[in-house]
Amino acid sequence: MTGAPTLERAYRECEAITGREAKNFAYGIRLLRGPERRALSAVYALARRIDDIGDGPDAPAAKADALRAVKKDLASLEDPPPDDLVLVAIADARTRFGLPMDAFVDLVDGCEMDVAGTTYETIEDLVVYCRRVAGSIGRLSLAVFGAADRPGAVGLADDLGVALQLTNILRDVREDAERGRVYLPAADAASVGCPADLSDAAALARLVAVECDRAERWFDRGLQLLPMLDHRSRACVGAMAGIYHRLLVRISRDPMAVTRQRVSVPTPEKLWVAVSALAGLGRPGGGATAAVPR
Repeated sequence: MTGAPTLERAYRECEAITGREAKNFAYGIRLLRGPERRALSAVYALARRIDDIGDGPDAPAAKADALRAVKKDLASLEDPPPDDLVLVAIADARTRFGLPMDAFVDLVDGCEMDVAGTTYETIEDLVVYCRRVAGSIGRLSLAVFGAADRPGAVGLADDLGVALQLTNILRDVREDAERGRVYLPAADAASVGCPADLSDAAALARLVAVECDRAERWFDRGLQLLPMLDHRSRACVGAMAGIYHRLLVRISRDPMAVTRQRVSVPTPEKLWVAVSALAGLGRPGGGATAAVPR
């Protein structure tokens, strides 16, 4: 049994990781009540650990070994190592909120696809990956929010996860291509005359425009989750989704921008989205014609 001081340190560590590493996720987490905020910070901290393995500098074989070790850790959470504060917090959050641990396994499976260099022929293939690496976090979040048993909620959380991950992919498309990673579907690329390595900037911009339209439709479906959540949980999801939707709007207005630089949402705008979500002001992130707050 983990003692109270160790558990408190564990949650503080997870909140520190979230505050330090989460560029967009933290804006939503801050809007939750204490117990939910701590639990979701633990979820983020473990997800960050898994993602860092996939994105790290180690050889693929070493990454695969590390990901298998995470799966082993997930299977033995009854007595987490007291010096692994993230696992201590996850074990407690699982007990308190009924975290679906298979969602973490899905996340590891998604990272294994990255390590294997998986590419995607169709949007349906890519959606499988998105559901694993982002829909999994949505399912874990629903457990923390106490909404996992509401009819349709799990599917909508998956849909919103796809929207967020597609937006991530579009934002990082140039950096990923430089590392030899191509996520956008080959069939879509061929349809707009974009080479497989995404080396033609004008053609890549056409492809990005196509995928922006797809991501917008996933947002339309996924945001139907919000009315199923209580006020604080709705604000949390609304803030995170709103920030990513603002990012998508910026990319869709100028698809060529992602070929030149990493597109981002300014901090004041993120804060405005978070405050608006807490106040319940309309669709998170606004539409393509939404005014940017000054």
